[in-house]
Amino acid sequence: MPNLDTGNTGFMLLASSLVMLMTPGLAFFYGGLVGRRNVLAIMIQSFVSMGWTTVIWVVVGYSLSFSGDVGGIIGNLDKAFLNGVTLDSPSPLNASIPEIVFIGYQMMFAIITPALITGAFANRVSFKAYMIFLTAWLLFVYFPFVHMVWGGGFLAQWGVRDFAGGIVVHAIAGMAALASVVYVGKRAFQDRGPHSIPLVALGTGLLWFGWYGFNAGSEFRVDSTTAVAFLNTDVAASFAAIAWLAVAWRFERRPSFLGLLTGAVAGLATITPAAGYVSPLAAVLIGIVAGVVCYAAVNLKNRLKLDDALDVWGVHAVGGLTGVVLLGIFATKAFNPGGVDGLLAGDAGFLFKQVAAAAFAAVWAFGFTYGMLWLIDRVTPVRVTSATEEMGLDSAIHGEQAYLGDAI
Repeated sequence: MPNLDTGNTGFMLLASSLVMLMTPGLAFFYGGLVGRRNVLAIMIQSFVSMGWTTVIWVVVGYSLSFSGDVGGIIGNLDKAFLNGVTLDSPSPLNASIPEIVFIGYQMMFAIITPALITGAFANRVSFKAYMIFLTAWLLFVYFPFVHMVWGGGFLAQWGVRDFAGGIVVHAIAGMAALASVVYVGKRAFQDRGPHSIPLVALGTGLLWFGWYGFNAGSEFRVDSTTAVAFLNTDVAASFAAIAWLAVAWRFERRPSFLGLLTGAVAGLATITPAAGYVSPLAAVLIGIVAGVVCYAAVNLKNRLKLDDALDVWGVHAVGGLTGVVLLGIFATKAFNPGGVDGLLAGDAGFLFKQVAAAAFAAVWAFGFTYGMLWLIDRVTPVRVTSATEEMGLDSAIHGEQAYLGDAI
């Protein structure tokens, strides 16, 4: 194979495996946060994405994301069913790794992104409606943003940067979560969650571990920028966890383990767009801002009485959008010669582009998500019945229980 670098290829296979592990990690994270009657219902929404999103990715997703260009918004169908992909075809973003490895790596991103949304409408949405939603959301929100930002679309051409998914993953998933909460409404019955903080801790550990592949792997080769992205990932997550713990301890009068775990995930989401473009010191500041700002966002959501069950908007939308903006401030070529300079390095224009892209992504994701939920409701009810919600989705929809004999 021409120009194949076995070291880069091996690293990207490992990174792909790490990102794959994040989806089961998310399932455990969300599963621990809900009550006992809805554990399997929330977990299957993550696991089914591993199957169904893969099907869609192979059939049209990869092609729509990375093949051709239609209006700067979406790709074409030239590589539908992976047409033309051979052992010798190089990755479109780094010719030293095979295209088949790139396809697998990007597929793992496609799998976890819609699964993030499910925490917002936990215990309320039917499985049939979710499957339709999963399909439509990938086609009309996720694939277009992959193309616009990473596939050579108009945002990439304009100069917008997103190292590993602040816009493409967290911002659009978090804003879709907010639209889902607004459309679906509040839960009718009090959920006695989190039912297992140890499960949440396990999920956090798997997410944190997998995030090294998520961020460092987005350099698509092994070099010093890869190492910077790896270090920045851990630094931001750690500082955000401690910042959230400290703020929560100050206002809630107790050190919360759940708060520490949530803060870490907020830090991971916030550093994602900037991981390979900023210095470790900037990652420290980004982590602290993430812990404080995302904590404030969750409290604002509570005051507004929005039933975002598992705080997807406060952690992922606010974290991702904050990271995109902070990238516009802290980006420096000193830590990525192939990157950009932000506001502090003398380029105020780049900050403007990042802010504009963040706003565009937020509006698109919210509007398209709300609209498709309305359309799905015309086909099949999105929300489960009160009787189903009261019984719990595990038994009522799936005929299974996480804990046998448990009526809680």
